[in-house]
This record gives sequence, structure tokens and C-alpha cells, in this order.
Amino acid sequence: MDPNNNSRPTIERATQDDIDAVADLWVRLARDQREYESFVRAADNRETMRETLAAHQVNDGLLVARLGDSIVGFASFTIERGSLELDATRGLLSNLYVDPAYRDHGLGTALLEAAEETLTERGAAVMVLEVMAANEAARRFYERQGYDTYRVGMKRSLENDASSKNDTHSKEDG
Repeated sequence: MDPNNNSRPTIERATQDDIDAVADLWVRLARDQREYESFVRAADNRETMRETLAAHQVNDGLLVARLGDSIVGFASFTIERGSLELDATRGLLSNLYVDPAYRDHGLGTALLEAAEETLTERGAAVMVLEVMAANEAARRFYERQGYDTYRVGMKRSLENDASSKNDTHSKEDG
């Protein structure tokens, strides 16, 4: 993995001391996702996500991939808590990220499996997650892990929508 570090990575529950490092990784994840048309402002949301990740940590829903003293990946997850009664308890994977320098060594799979195991212990029968449609590498990763398309999200830009409609109306009225 790292030629300068002979230790093997471990997957473990995050500690409170890990939160800043995980928040920094989340910023990298969010920044990388902008390539796939994510609208999330990475750095602008660091503190909000730091608080969210801290809440996951307190609730044992934050795992880290640790290599020596460095955190090189993380997964955050929870049991879905909603107002609707469901036929199955759903676990939600909100984030899974491995530093690009450490990918293709099984860390993503190890994080995912550890999250699934933890959620199963908490009574989840299924785990759901979201992936950007244009992020084909992530989609292939989850498909290799046995995940199927569950929902399809759609979007449409509304910028210039009013002006294009006005142009249409003025042409039709003219």
C-alpha cells in the first residue's frame, strides 16, 4: 500500500480524536463528487459535516480505515429513523471514502462489510445508499458488492428556465 509503511490497515470504530481527520477526508470526498454534478460545497460545509460525523461517532456509526497513525478512509452509517412504518429495518450508508492513493487494496470493501455487519447487529435487514449516477467507478464497486439499483433520481436545471419561457412566449405572442 505505502512503500514507507509496512503496517497493515485496520478497520475500527472512530474515536472522538479522529473527527477532524475524517472531516478533512469528507471535504476531499465532497470536492471529488463535484466532478459528477454534486452541488455540495465541500469546504463551506466542513463544520456542518464535522458535527454530523461527530454524531455518527457517538452513535457508533463511524468507521475508519487506519494505516499506522493515518486515517486513509471512512464510512458513516445509521439505522433509518423515520415517521413511516416499514416492512424492513433499513440501514443507511451516508458516506464511504478511501483516499485515492490507498484504493484497489480492499479498504472500501472492508469498510462496507464492517458497516453492513454493524447494521445487521442493530437489526437492519437491508442497507441503502446513494451514488452519483455519473460516478461509474463507484457504481461498479457497489454492484460488485451485490448492490442493485433501488431508486433513480432525476434533475433538471432551472437556470435560464424563466428567460427561455419568456422568449418562447414573446415569439408566440409576436
